[in-house]
Amino acid sequence: MKSLQDALYNWLTIKVVCDARPDDTAARETEMFFMQLLKDDHRVNIDSVSRSEPFYFVEYTMDEETKKQRFPIELIDIMLDQIQLEPEKYKNIE
Repeated sequence: MKSLQDALYNWLTIKVVCDARPDDTAARETEMFFMQLLKDDHRVNIDSVSRSEPFYFVEYTMDEETKKQRFPIELIDIMLDQIQLEPEKYKNIE
């Protein structure tokens, strides 16, 4: 994934799902995949995530510099909203 913004967006979207569904094995594995991609491809370590309407804020360190990026809540929560609307389609399979 070439774009840091896309990688952060994908990671945050699945992280929100993981936080809401801690037993979701597929979501956890996907979150770990994107976290590793952030580290390997972009040299990024996530420092914190916060939510303050209308945004999520991701603070991260890249090349020893602290940076912050924001994402609209409605865009990040779209996957979780879909899962909650149709939970039968998103059962945890181990």
